[in-house]
Amino acid sequence: MEDLGSCEIARKGRIAEGQKAYPKLSPWATGSTPGDCRGNLTPAESQTYPFCLCRGFSAAPRRTTHGPSFGLGAPVSGFRSVGRNGLKSADFRIPLQDGDESSEIASPSSSGSAHSGDAAFPRSGGGRPEARLRAAVLGATGIVGQRFVRRLASHPDFELVALAASERSTGKRYRDACSWHLDGEAYAGFGDMIVQACLPEAFDADLVFSALDTEPAREIEPAFAASGSIVFSNASAFRMEDDVPLLIPELNSAHLGILERQRAERGWKGAIITNPNCTTVVLASALAPLEKAFGIEAVMMTSMQAISGAGYPGVSAMDISGNVIPYIRNEEPKVESEAGKILGYLRGRGPGARQEAAAFPVSATCTRVPVVEGHTLAVSVRLKGSPSIGEVEDAFRGFIPDTAGLGLHSAPERFLVLSDAPDRPQPKRDVEVDGGMRITLGRVRHCPVMGIKFIALGHNTERGAAGASVLNAELAYAKEVLRWVR
Repeated sequence: MEDLGSCEIARKGRIAEGQKAYPKLSPWATGSTPGDCRGNLTPAESQTYPFCLCRGFSAAPRRTTHGPSFGLGAPVSGFRSVGRNGLKSADFRIPLQDGDESSEIASPSSSGSAHSGDAAFPRSGGGRPEARLRAAVLGATGIVGQRFVRRLASHPDFELVALAASERSTGKRYRDACSWHLDGEAYAGFGDMIVQACLPEAFDADLVFSALDTEPAREIEPAFAASGSIVFSNASAFRMEDDVPLLIPELNSAHLGILERQRAERGWKGAIITNPNCTTVVLASALAPLEKAFGIEAVMMTSMQAISGAGYPGVSAMDISGNVIPYIRNEEPKVESEAGKILGYLRGRGPGARQEAAAFPVSATCTRVPVVEGHTLAVSVRLKGSPSIGEVEDAFRGFIPDTAGLGLHSAPERFLVLSDAPDRPQPKRDVEVDGGMRITLGRVRHCPVMGIKFIALGHNTERGAAGASVLNAELAYAKEVLRWVR
């Protein structure tokens, strides 16, 4: 039994200093058991303080593959306290179930090998695992929101603590608020989590992943940024703002440098970081090696976009079956403007920094085709110096992404892959490789109009949406941008 003097709830005055906690209590206790500090909270406070920090486990059933952190699926034995800045313990012993003393994470002074989950934890200066950053998902009930939930369910650096959605879902269990449309465990183990309102005061999160539609994002995302959260947005609302980074970590990680200006000018404690449109991600990733190696003069592109990009229920089967729809509302202007910003430059530093777009024009035609996942692009490009097909292929193969060596959790093993097969890439065979985070290229050949043409493929709801935002957060974490929330 341990004193509660270091427990956040105890410090709120709900429990007298020195009251004892019982580490072997069920982690799903409702507050009726003596010693459970959550029993002293009002329902509203239970939403604000969802963790018993003196014992280090969540009040709701959760399953995790990682070690000591918020949201453990079992009580923590041997810890004096668990807080947002790390763990304090003599032996780092984590029972997997009540009474199970067989699983250990080695302390810095212990001998032998560490528990398999140990490597997943960032280390503080003292060598102890730090608590993961608290994350929330806005728009959690939609297709992209569900992909956020699945990606964050066992993330080594981010702990999913809140799901938020519109008023019609607020107050419901996640399983009752939406139908799960993804493979694997339904609701990724969060089916019993209560859906919150999309309000900063509804929950406490360091990071907020936004799958909101554009219009609600215009009001909701700045509110979270102003309150101190770092918002990683899949919405288009702020992508083209001059003080907001439009990020593909492998291409323009330096654009994070605009955040100092953003926070200074807007007076935010937090920030907004965006990822591009799902088609733009594929196009910009394919163009980056060519812009770097030769310089680009002009681009023409036609997309064949998957129906999942329209959300659920999306395009009617009567409309898309055996058909191609040659129009996607607002898509072409996004692609034509976003690619230049991503492949442009950050000028200056600090509050005086500004973003300068690449100068080449992009002409885009976007179509919807009867494919479930994966956007395929037919790209023609005019390059400076008229390089040969072999030189273009060498540029693709030799491209080194900004993320090389960072070990980001969601980064693909290979960012760009050039296929030698004459009939690849294909969505059915290539889009799910590397967790949907790889960009696959093929059919590089001479174009009689522009000079060079090729095919590019990417996963629209992973690399082009949820996976992109999570990878942005991992980059910010690796670059210590997230120090603001500590």
